[in-house]
Amino acid sequence: MLKFVFPIFCAGLVFAAPAKLVFHPTDWPAWRGLHGNGHAQAVDGLPIIWSATRNVVWKTPIPGRGHGTPTIVGNRIYLATAEAETQVQSVVCLDKGTGKLIWATPVHKGKFVKGGNKNASHASSAVVCDGEQLYVSFPNADKIHTTALSREGKVLWQTAVSDYVIHQGFGTSPMVYKNVVVAKADSKGGGAIAGLNKKTGKIIWKHSRPKLPNYTTPVMVTAHGKLQMVFAGAELITSIDPLTGKKHWEFPGSTQECVATAVTDGKRIFVSGGWPKNHIAAIEADGSGKITWQNTARVYVPSMLMKNGHLYATMDAGFATCWDSATGKELWKERLGGAFFASPVLVGERIYATNLAGKTFVYSTDPKEFELLATNQLGNEVYASPIVSGNRLYLRVAFKKGGRQEWLYCIGAKLKLPQGKISAPLAHGETRLTHAD
Repeated sequence: MLKFVFPIFCAGLVFAAPAKLVFHPTDWPAWRGLHGNGHAQAVDGLPIIWSATRNVVWKTPIPGRGHGTPTIVGNRIYLATAEAETQVQSVVCLDKGTGKLIWATPVHKGKFVKGGNKNASHASSAVVCDGEQLYVSFPNADKIHTTALSREGKVLWQTAVSDYVIHQGFGTSPMVYKNVVVAKADSKGGGAIAGLNKKTGKIIWKHSRPKLPNYTTPVMVTAHGKLQMVFAGAELITSIDPLTGKKHWEFPGSTQECVATAVTDGKRIFVSGGWPKNHIAAIEADGSGKITWQNTARVYVPSMLMKNGHLYATMDAGFATCWDSATGKELWKERLGGAFFASPVLVGERIYATNLAGKTFVYSTDPKEFELLATNQLGNEVYASPIVSGNRLYLRVAFKKGGRQEWLYCIGAKLKLPQGKISAPLAHGETRLTHAD
């Protein structure tokens, strides 16, 4: 059991919700944030320097292990986790201002899938919030299940989307558009992408997928003047209407295994993959199938960033790179160091990118030259991508000294919440770690 008791548009992308639901600019309601592109609102006061003891507002232990990023809506944080010893997959809710646990709900008990890559976890997907409900996907009992919970932690429905044959792992997050939750599962045994009624979990539409492993999360983009849901992998690049399941277009052009979520410059979409070949491809999003440019850079796991006609990436092997999005011309490439599984986040003119060893690099988006602004060490192991809300950065890290333990860190200054309350750092000792800096 758990150890605790208890439509907005930007840069051509959209996170859509019913009109009555209004997100605050500091919310991070889904994988890759409010706009689905890894961009956070730029505000004054977000630090570029921290450590385990410096600029720590609060830190909270997380039971088990999970690689999914935190999700923030209002004054609450949601994240998925899994405890291997008891085989429990759960969703945990924390108070954004203090880090204190509000609730923890088991979603699955037992029947963990066996096998997979050593770098995988049983909770690698992000929780998604549409303002009313939460949605999460877990691999369990050789299937992928998508579950809806209330914001108070009550399980509302659960749907088995597809059978699942484990290869590397599972890390595809749900995507919500209007009244539809889109869930996807690709594996060697076949898979599916399906649109579910978000109130009932009933399958509205469903497509079979090739018998190939793949890990991408679909995203809504506006490209060539058309709002469309796109994703890559299993040797295909696909565009779908998420409400009906109708395919706008689909054509070969991707490698088999991809992880990164696509981005757009308003005309092209950009996808990347890492097996059996390394590649980045710029695809005209008009359905013509035209590949504008491509290269062999290995950006397999981290998702890329797009800003003002420039494509930024942290490569798996530890390089930061910038390309001209129209031509693919490399503008700069610099070694950061270490391996990268987490995706970078863009805040104004800065990029925050965290490597596997817990080192976060802060650098400029200037396309003319690379400028490293700061390097910060926190934890020994980081798979989850950092997220930013207002002038706070949230990092899910693990310390491995004396046994592996995950923690969620809140880095930054005091923050005025949407409700008008001022959050304050915890007093020393309330959630303080015993690990050394």
